[in-house]
Amino acid sequence: MENRVFTLALVGALAVVVGVGIVAKQIKDPLLHELVKQQRQMLNTQRRIEKNLTSSQQSAFEVGPSAQFMQKYQALEQRVAAMETKLTALQQAGAAAPALPPGPPPEDFTTVYTIPLTHTPVIGQKNAPVTIVAFTDFQCPFCARFHAPMVAAIKANPGKANYMIKNYPLSFHPQAKPAAKAALAAGEQGKYAEMANALLENNQNLGEELFKKLAKDIGLNVDKFWKDYQGKDAQWEKYIQDDIDLGNQVQVRGTPTFYINGRKTNARDAASWNTEIEQALKEK
Repeated sequence: MENRVFTLALVGALAVVVGVGIVAKQIKDPLLHELVKQQRQMLNTQRRIEKNLTSSQQSAFEVGPSAQFMQKYQALEQRVAAMETKLTALQQAGAAAPALPPGPPPEDFTTVYTIPLTHTPVIGQKNAPVTIVAFTDFQCPFCARFHAPMVAAIKANPGKANYMIKNYPLSFHPQAKPAAKAALAAGEQGKYAEMANALLENNQNLGEELFKKLAKDIGLNVDKFWKDYQGKDAQWEKYIQDDIDLGNQVQVRGTPTFYINGRKTNARDAASWNTEIEQALKEK
């Protein structure tokens, strides 16, 4: 009888091990795989006990289970029950696990967006057939790095291309918005491009003292510059927020983001810009 009981217990335990193994594969948890390993070791031990029973012991079992055997069997039952409980919990956890959120869609380099001029100064020949728009954060190191090659490409294609900067200050760059205001204030004296270039060249040290110094360096009336910088703050705030809203509409994900005649581009060096400008001219 005890031999049959052992067999039934082994079958039950084996079923639990198989179930846990399936769940472990589905959930891919190393702790579950360790649990399966331990359960298999337990089953192997139980099989060895059954295999080593002598015929005389098997005959004795027919009379009735011993107290020692019943104690071991009850312990086995408890372990099997515990495994079943764990299996149920694992199945429920696997079923309840939330699906991973979908990743962002790939960048779209085919859609042509309408990007209005509005308040933004055009840098270069205004009626040039190619316009590059740069959504920029003046404190962003990548904006500083990729601004110069774009300007160089435009200078290498006189009359063919111009550019404008749209402000897209990131929340973790506290000096990006003040710098954008400084460039707009310089634009009141016709020196927007000069201030923008100077800010990006010195964007690791942005601050009001630097703004005043750069204003003097590029030949501004510093008093007027500072008056415009402070006195027109509400106007600059609106311009910057309008740029941010526009950037969100045209799928800006970070800075810098460039558009050439309304189409997003991944050009970053002068050679790529030259190629993009030539391609845009062919499409006109």
